[in-house]
Amino acid sequence: MGDLKYRRILLKLSGEALRGDMGFGFAEDVVKRIAGQIAETHRLGVEIAVVVGGGNIFRGELGKRWGMDKAAADYVGMLATIMNGLIVQEFLTNEFGVETRVQTAIAMPAVAEPFIRLKAIRHLAKGRVVIFGGGTGNPHVTTDTAAALRAAEIKADAVLMAKNKVDGIYEADPKTNPDAKKIQSITFDDMLRRGLKVMDPAAVSLCQQNSIPIIVFDFEKDGSIRKIVSGDDTVGTLVHK
Repeated sequence: MGDLKYRRILLKLSGEALRGDMGFGFAEDVVKRIAGQIAETHRLGVEIAVVVGGGNIFRGELGKRWGMDKAAADYVGMLATIMNGLIVQEFLTNEFGVETRVQTAIAMPAVAEPFIRLKAIRHLAKGRVVIFGGGTGNPHVTTDTAAALRAAEIKADAVLMAKNKVDGIYEADPKTNPDAKKIQSITFDDMLRRGLKVMDPAAVSLCQQNSIPIIVFDFEKDGSIRKIVSGDDTVGTLVHK
């Protein structure tokens, strides 16, 4: 543990990441690869909490098209994040032998613990990976903001934002502009001022207020999480004070 830069992290995964090239649901190989990266980092002695989005199951845009009430659509999305958390838990436990707990902001005692801050911190200290599901439990709040809030509550050293096939923050969208330049390091103020749409601005502000750095990286590159916690500054983009 002596060489680690970050000893307690909050890993934010998008739900879309879990579906791979599929239009909906889960890609087994992708979920297994993500769980493998978490397990690899966990073996270093890093305390890991995870927040997973729900976009592979339900997105707010779909609810809007259907004419759903925004709050109702958000609650469906929250339930989707819990389903994703349980899937990731099973892969971590069954494939890699990592002891894991799922805590939810919406009470669901038959399948997971309720979110209790001190209990989550205790799980981390005992070497368990903790997966937070159900967002904050409130509509109109993104899972990005839930990740920033949970990171502050557990006093995480960093938030790792896992992206799909994008290895950091760019001056423009690299998927549409191949000449876009990657930003290696940027301050919170600069990121917000330039309107770089990598993370919900409310989440960025929460991390800024609590002095929690954000590292945006491509989870598809093997060993990325391990390299980040070990202090490899070439991986991803660092957002800092």
